[in-house]
Amino acid sequence: MSTPADSVTVTDVPDAHRYEARIDGELAGVAAYMRTPDMIVFVHTEVEAAYEGRGVGSTLARTALDEARELGLRVVAICPFIDSWITRHPEYESLRFEPASRVAD
Repeated sequence: MSTPADSVTVTDVPDAHRYEARIDGELAGVAAYMRTPDMIVFVHTEVEAAYEGRGVGSTLARTALDEARELGLRVVAICPFIDSWITRHPEYESLRFEPASRVAD
């Protein structure tokens, strides 16, 4: 049985340092992060096997990135899923943190 992405509820759980996606109250996936006052670093995203292919990961990414935008946070996507999701959705590229300087030899 397929579950439409609009039935996924995503909530920020700051004490656990992650966004949680739930379907009918059941944990379907998480996006783990580290946060500073200016930045959010996404380190890992995981969708439970029973919920794969149902839009849970995309809903997690979109919700977390929309909230980052609302809070004025820059985004560092260490997590390969979040990184590739941003690449596939260029309207979120402006959220990426770009260092002001680089160390060179």
